[in-house]
Amino acid sequence: MHTITDHLKRDIGAACSVGHMVDAAHGAARQSGFDALIYDFSPVATTPEGDLVIPSHLSHRNAPQDMRHLWCDRQYHRHDPVQQIALRRNAPFVWSYRNRGQGSALAGRLEGQHDAVCTYLHDTGMTCGITVPLHRAMGGFATFTVIQKDAGASFTKEAGDMLQAVAMIGQIMHDTALPHLEATGATTPTLTRREAQCLRYAAQGCTAKEVAGLIRRSVPTATLHLKSATTKLGARNRSHAVALAMHYRLIRL
Repeated sequence: MHTITDHLKRDIGAACSVGHMVDAAHGAARQSGFDALIYDFSPVATTPEGDLVIPSHLSHRNAPQDMRHLWCDRQYHRHDPVQQIALRRNAPFVWSYRNRGQGSALAGRLEGQHDAVCTYLHDTGMTCGITVPLHRAMGGFATFTVIQKDAGASFTKEAGDMLQAVAMIGQIMHDTALPHLEATGATTPTLTRREAQCLRYAAQGCTAKEVAGLIRRSVPTATLHLKSATTKLGARNRSHAVALAMHYRLIRL
């Protein structure tokens, strides 16, 4: 295992993009007996209502090309039971869609809302794997998943011995990729620097007039920035906008 991680650190250290880092991790996963790899990242794990946020980044290797479209555009991600489990766990876990998930983390968790995901994974032979949840203190959420295509019935027993190895591969790749991912656009709402500044002052209890004084602009200009931020966030009012902006880590007090 040390040889695999040593090679991974070397290859990732030479990588110039997240894509190359994923390639290096996929190579390490294949040495450990896994065919496919999926890695996704969201700057915030859930919406205020508790639904999974669609990833701002999703990479896969040796998986069907339509997977990104289905998981992101068609929002399969929000109905993926593995993602739902990862959201509430910190340790890596083994999953299998064979026999309704028996013997794995999916046992007793598959419901009607998961049917489309289950059918797709059965059709593509991607029914067994290991997922590593990667939570950030400031709210970021990623998962690193390796899959053994067309795995046999013994997969869940044998894969338990690979949890630590897969976790190390996923953590090494994620730690290296994270600075690049945090600098890219996200699927969560975005605000201009001025909108965020005005909303931050509002969060501190300032009126529109006080905000205008702090940013050295007219009251109508400050009000315009506050209204624009409220609209972008889909908020009902300014207080709601502040709450949403804090949830999505767009402002800090």
